[in-house]
Amino acid sequence: MATHKPHNKTTSLYRMVFVTLLCSVAYLFGVWQHSGGSDVSTNSATELLGTIRCVQIKNITQLPAKPTVLDFSTHHTAEGEITATPARGPKYFPACDAKYSEYTPCEDAVRSLKFERDRLIYRERHCPEKAELLKCRVPAPYGYKNPFTWPTSRDFAWYANVPHKELTVEKAVQNWIRFQRDRFRFPGGGTMFPHGAGAYIDDIDKLINLRDGSIRTAIDTGCGVASWGAYLLSRNILTMSFAPRDTHEAQVQFALERGVPALIGVLASNRLPYPSRAFDMAHCSRCLIPWGQYDGLYLIEVDRILRPGGYWILSGPPINWKRHWKGWERTEEDLYKEQSTIEAVAKSLCWKKVVERGDIAIWQKPTNHIYCKKSRKVIKQPKFCQGQDPDKAWYTKMETCLTPLPDASDIKEIAGGQLDKWPERLYSVPPRISSGSLEGITAESFREDTELWRRRVGYYKSVNNQLGQKGRYRNLLDMNAHLGGFAAALIDDPVWVMNVVPTEAKLNTLGAIYERGLIGTYQNWCEAMSTYPRTYDLLHADSVFSLYKGRCEMEDILLEMDRILRPEGTVIFRDDVDVLLEIKSITDGMNWESKIVDHEKGPLEREKLLFAVKTYWTASAPVSEKRESKTAS
Repeated sequence: MATHKPHNKTTSLYRMVFVTLLCSVAYLFGVWQHSGGSDVSTNSATELLGTIRCVQIKNITQLPAKPTVLDFSTHHTAEGEITATPARGPKYFPACDAKYSEYTPCEDAVRSLKFERDRLIYRERHCPEKAELLKCRVPAPYGYKNPFTWPTSRDFAWYANVPHKELTVEKAVQNWIRFQRDRFRFPGGGTMFPHGAGAYIDDIDKLINLRDGSIRTAIDTGCGVASWGAYLLSRNILTMSFAPRDTHEAQVQFALERGVPALIGVLASNRLPYPSRAFDMAHCSRCLIPWGQYDGLYLIEVDRILRPGGYWILSGPPINWKRHWKGWERTEEDLYKEQSTIEAVAKSLCWKKVVERGDIAIWQKPTNHIYCKKSRKVIKQPKFCQGQDPDKAWYTKMETCLTPLPDASDIKEIAGGQLDKWPERLYSVPPRISSGSLEGITAESFREDTELWRRRVGYYKSVNNQLGQKGRYRNLLDMNAHLGGFAAALIDDPVWVMNVVPTEAKLNTLGAIYERGLIGTYQNWCEAMSTYPRTYDLLHADSVFSLYKGRCEMEDILLEMDRILRPEGTVIFRDDVDVLLEIKSITDGMNWESKIVDHEKGPLEREKLLFAVKTYWTASAPVSEKRESKTAS
């Protein structure tokens, strides 16, 4: 037996060396794999599990045992339907009835009838109570197709996606919209621009400079199908268009289907959901808003959201009434009185009338309130607001007081700070930050945030290479935008981003986002957004669910995301890994395909990313079409 001992020791030594080498190779391979040597998008869920065990993942049985390769591409450009099969593990969310295919919860036509009709209050946001919330997935209409890609979508939309012909009849002579076989065509016309939006914008350009970069953000009140905003995009002017959900069905829906920024909205009793000093230009082309009524309340609200030196453009009644009064079927006296009232309100706001030529009149807001404050000795109304937060605009009532501009020491000084011209202003430090108005955010941290999102978006594109492909995405939504870094990083792509600052966010940064030349809105994600179903191609949710933890049900936010996301649209979640696992358990029940991937810094970060794709499915065919199909067969 003694002669065999050296052999056993040698064998054990070899085994130990072999095991050590094997472990070393495995370790080095793992380090190489997660330091850029392999594409994280090819990692299987099992590999992911191994890399993040050190952060104590809970509910790991919710991760699939086999690799999941997400397909971000679109496939359905023709009619089709996919019947969802309930998943065994997660809670299953069924499809809503087809009648809800255009459901906008907070602008529901039936619910609105319970509220005051005076001043159009019934058309404002009135959201359902918790017991009324739908626990189902809003279907796309039967025959839904992927929208045309931009810029073709500016001029065309599929009829099946927005099956309403009312506007083609009501606005036939005004060249808004035409119906052709299976699609709509948008000639670019409008009530006051029969020769097209392009020609109309050229007329404005002759009166104020739209080309030098000083005008970047605009708002179009009562936008129709948003042709004005659509044609301004080619001039690098980004327009927030809005109109109420009214008798002209689907105006805002048409705008969004065209790939143009828009929201459902109305000037009634609440402030518009934008900060003060946000827009470089405001526009109304026969928008039917009673500007002179209610002590000038609506023009006072436009003044709040216009930046110092910004322009207000009005065309249509009562402008040029001497020529049009017979066609408008109104008396000369009535139109004269209306214009005189508007002129008086504008003067009381210290606006200067720049020009009135033909059907267009333009006023300019002062660059500061030095003279305006002196004029209150003569012009008693409206008084300056006292103790208000000018940026508070979520269910905040409008008041007939003038929002004061930040103090200025010289008549030539721009109140609140001078903005650089576009595109330099995108990367310049916003005046709200350089002035110290946003606590804890400095010029240096702003620049660091910009660079951070440049790297993060680059990482997103490495996981989902279609994010960088022209035409795949057009309408994007950043659900927790902070300083707008996500949108800024995509500025060279043919997309636009709606930057949302949640009302629960620690800092109200939306004003700084507008100072960068981007657009956005306020939103409480415990409620539905003021937009139609299938608005967005891609949603970005950075720490949204951590922010709303304990405030409302996670599944309600996710069902709202499902409502506003287009079939085969993409969602990028960024949050703590435990939160993402909970999200995934719900989205699995919504028939989304999803996959968790590592943080861009590597596997040791608790924050992870969840990439998800909403599957394609539509409502069933109408009974009449099913009968015709059976008869034909």
